[in-house]
Amino acid sequence: MELLRTMCHIPAPAGHETQLAEFVLRYVQQNQGQWHSMPAILDGDEFQDCIILVFGSPRTAIFAHLDSIGFTVRYGRQLVCIGGPMAETGYRLVGEDSQGKIDCTLVVVEDTGALSYDYHREIDRGTELTFHCDFRETETTVQSCCLDNRLGVWNALRLCETLEHGIIVFSCWEEHGGGSVAYLAKYIYETYGVRQALISDITWVTEGVQPGQGVAISLRDSLIPRRSYVDRIRRIAAASGIPHQLEVEGSGGSDAKELQHGAQPWDWCFIGAPEDNVHSPDEIVDKRDIESMLALYRVLMREL
Repeated sequence: MELLRTMCHIPAPAGHETQLAEFVLRYVQQNQGQWHSMPAILDGDEFQDCIILVFGSPRTAIFAHLDSIGFTVRYGRQLVCIGGPMAETGYRLVGEDSQGKIDCTLVVVEDTGALSYDYHREIDRGTELTFHCDFRETETTVQSCCLDNRLGVWNALRLCETLEHGIIVFSCWEEHGGGSVAYLAKYIYETYGVRQALISDITWVTEGVQPGQGVAISLRDSLIPRRSYVDRIRRIAAASGIPHQLEVEGSGGSDAKELQHGAQPWDWCFIGAPEDNVHSPDEIVDKRDIESMLALYRVLMREL
């Protein structure tokens, strides 16, 4: 969990993922010598802040987005949302502008619902603010801001330890409309011929998906994946004996949006641990669901 704790403390609101991307790149370079296989590392200006790791002869790609939600400072102490953060007066926000480190308080204007901040000075316009990270670990849970999607990134990095064949993709902008997966998917399809994907992301606790009952395999959200592909995954999951749940939702989305709307024939399935207190400073995930998520991904990357 120390890797997860470290990443949760690194700010990476959508559009400003550089710091986390640099950490992931350093982590890969420092640890790849201990992995089962050494990946080809693709990064640089043509991929913006995204990273692609290619292992062996890949058949399947995993997409894990680096970014999280937050706020942008506007004018006159106004704040604009990055993605869909929960907003309650009193939430602690942090950031940095030309005048130094910032530690301020979120204010929700009661009459209008407009967002502002309480601080001893005005903050530079365009500054990004994110929830202050208070990482809490118990025997059974982890709780922090940014588990969506630092936990998906953690899952992908842990998979690298044993992965023989496959592609790991660290994408950007997912929380605020996407934008990177379209060109990443095109590059991967044209270069490696890979066209099946798993989305390493975090889903929600609902009346049908409960904490501690295993990783959730999503049968649909606002989009509908190809049933034959999802059924293959369900058969592998059932045979593995790994605890898992089936999710059916009519809203929400992920990096899969750009895969399905793209010009290449990608199959995809969202598989992730459920969390409660979504997009707040207090996101919480059961460790049993984290364990089953990593275990199922390891099986799927061998057998798909």
